Amino acid sequence: MTTATTTRHSDRRISPVFVGILAVTAVTGWATWTGFAEQPGIAVFLFVTAAWIVSLCLHEYAHARTALHSGDISVGAKGYLTLNPMKYTHALLSIVLPVIFVIMGGIGLPGGAVFIERGRIRGRWRHSLISAAGPLTNILFAAVCTAPFWLDALDGVPNEFRFALAFLAMLQVTAAILNFLPVPGLDGYGVIEPWLSYSIRRQVEPFAPFGLLFVFALLWIPSVNREFFDVIDSVLQSLGVDPGAVTCGQWLYRFWEGTPELCVSR
Repeated sequence: MTTATTTRHSDRRISPVFVGILAVTAVTGWATWTGFAEQPGIAVFLFVTAAWIVSLCLHEYAHARTALHSGDISVGAKGYLTLNPMKYTHALLSIVLPVIFVIMGGIGLPGGAVFIERGRIRGRWRHSLISAAGPLTNILFAAVCTAPFWLDALDGVPNEFRFALAFLAMLQVTAAILNFLPVPGLDGYGVIEPWLSYSIRRQVEPFAPFGLLFVFALLWIPSVNREFFDVIDSVLQSLGVDPGAVTCGQWLYRFWEGTPELCVSR
């Protein structure tokens, strides 16, 4: 294949930056699991933040990797296959802003900043799959996070780790649902865009930069926000995750506000 001959090995080598983030995830996850950390809130904060950044990197990697195999051989030279978040077109939008939103409001803000040269890709299904690949990664990540719950594999595990995992699962579910909304600028619109007429795409195009702002403006409406998180709670409960565990996870994550006694192991 042309992808094999035109993408250098160095373009696909995993970045030390990503390895470092993965190491932070592993160490702080271990500290939370074992109760090693004297301040569990700090360990939960670092574990969830690092794991969230890992998921954002995998989200963007999924877009890029799918694009590579669909015909856009330029993604390698751009560094998108190295999992290095610093290589994204807008590192602020893809990494910094989503982390800030988690800290401020506990919601999985969709990132998105790998530039795909769509002109290199033929076939509407391929375009749709490239857009879907990112949020599908969030769904897979959510499945991994919730598996210990629906497999009843958390007996004897410290509550702090269980709560952190529940909160991380909630972030993945919110990211997947928000990303799949058919709103210009989000991946959900990218899935259906290839199937729309040229005139409709031209009319919608100017609104793409404001799609995410529109979604979050809607979420500021109390009734919409309530309905949205009711859906999130229903999804998590169907996967065996108690909403109370998610709430405790968020309390632990925001350790600087103080953590209720019921959310801390005795």
